[in-house]
Amino acid sequence: MPEIVLASLETAGLGWLVLTTVVAGVVYGFAGFGAALIFMPVAVIFLPPAVAIAVFSVSALSSFVTVFPRAVPLVDRKAVTVLILSAVCAASLGLWVLRMVDVTAIRWVVVLICAVTLVALVAGWRYAVTPTLGTRIAIGCATGFVGGVSGLLGPIMVLFQLAGRDAIATTRATTVVFLTATSLLLLPLMYLQGMLTPTAVTLGVVLLVPYGAGSLLGQALFTPQWERFYRAAAYAIIAAATLMGLPIWDSL
Repeated sequence: MPEIVLASLETAGLGWLVLTTVVAGVVYGFAGFGAALIFMPVAVIFLPPAVAIAVFSVSALSSFVTVFPRAVPLVDRKAVTVLILSAVCAASLGLWVLRMVDVTAIRWVVVLICAVTLVALVAGWRYAVTPTLGTRIAIGCATGFVGGVSGLLGPIMVLFQLAGRDAIATTRATTVVFLTATSLLLLPLMYLQGMLTPTAVTLGVVLLVPYGAGSLLGQALFTPQWERFYRAAAYAIIAAATLMGLPIWDSL
């Protein structure tokens, strides 16, 4: 076990991973989304995608004691439960695809999903209809599959939530509860597919504190009246992380 801990602490780019995790936590606590969009493009520079996804899922467990408790009372529990269960059911297929596909291709998938999501959010796309049970199941399944393939559980879910007409506090709370609970439920699926290695778990535990600290800071900064500001700040950081994660930088 000590050898595994030492190996994790000697991970290339650990300082960048810690810094990125803190920033991801701040944005997550502040906006209720964006942590994986920030973490994954940078993490896959230093870690294989499957390892990066497992590490992030473990570190995200800190949300259960930081932002999750305050978010639960604000959500439609029945609706968010449908989204969570649908996502978990579809995630196994996504995780299987992740293990079968070329690493560089996965990295391109990560940055493209980030970019498309960012463009859609900035464009201010909205829907005017009330989502049905079938709609929520479809959104949950799509989110779970994409999350399994790329580690990005947020994009489709966030677009779905931000495109609605809920109050911003409710939207933020729903994404927080969904992302936190789904990250936990994905861990057994990762274990069954051999992704939850001792090294990945150890590195994830190392990043628990910076992620939790960042989330608490972001939550303290959150004010519903600052909707325009916090959206703009989150978008800017996501854009920077997406650019940093482009595989083209490897050849420079």
